[in-house]
Amino acid sequence: MNIQRKPDWLRKKVNPGEQTAMRNLLGELRLHTVCQQALCPNISECFSCGQATFLILGINCTRQCTFCNVERQAPLPVDYDEPDRIAEAVARLKLSHVVITSPTRDDLADGGASVYSSTVRSVRRQSPDTTIELLIPDLMGNQASLETVVQSHPDIIAHNVETVPRLYHIRSGAEYARSLSVLRLCGEMDQRIDTKSGIMLGMGETVDEVREVMQDLREVGCRFLSIGQYLAPGRRHFAVQEYIQPEVFVLMREAACEMGFSHVESGPYVRSSYHANRYVQSVVSGSNELQGDQA
Repeated sequence: MNIQRKPDWLRKKVNPGEQTAMRNLLGELRLHTVCQQALCPNISECFSCGQATFLILGINCTRQCTFCNVERQAPLPVDYDEPDRIAEAVARLKLSHVVITSPTRDDLADGGASVYSSTVRSVRRQSPDTTIELLIPDLMGNQASLETVVQSHPDIIAHNVETVPRLYHIRSGAEYARSLSVLRLCGEMDQRIDTKSGIMLGMGETVDEVREVMQDLREVGCRFLSIGQYLAPGRRHFAVQEYIQPEVFVLMREAACEMGFSHVESGPYVRSSYHANRYVQSVVSGSNELQGDQA
């Protein structure tokens, strides 16, 4: 079922005028963000507040996921100066928490793990008090690559399962079991690092399937979870099957908290890196109050 009309709670305004300062900084430092590449509906809100999720290792992905707007062209060579430019942006924006991600780079022997590591080290040098979250691809489940990422000592390592196992045909090249393994291995390699994942609703999944995914995530030690509404970037992408009522996100969050997640963001506009600082704050405060964008 292809739902053509968005409901009232999914009509957030995108204002290019609120993005000018951030776009100028990104242009000056020759940096990319997943906010721009993924056509995130929260971009005006985040950019106007000086928040961005940085995209390293180029803008081209080696996989063909049908839900994602990241480019599917031949990847460019690695830019080894990029980590220092990311660090400069973090320092100039005075970020207390930064999220760094990348397209999948199966063309690289380590999947880009060494560049993630270099980026963490560069940010630590310039902004030692900034907490760092890495949203990584599955790195083909390569343990040596995962060790490279873990040994850079980020505060959070995130890897999104995205959807339920039955719908993994939309995740070309990905495997549900491998994604769970990535989260498990990262947690086992360094128990000081919190692991995080995210799932999108509205792709045809059932409530029971979502609950099973959440339980699987808890069983591999995943501590943080984001739950949001899938929005197709364009007509060539996998079609939205259902717009989920806001109250369902509240119920999903309550179920996740009962399973033992330390912090959950759940709502129609929630994305993996949306209000990412809240996860860190919840650990410091020891609270897990109701969070999520409420229409």
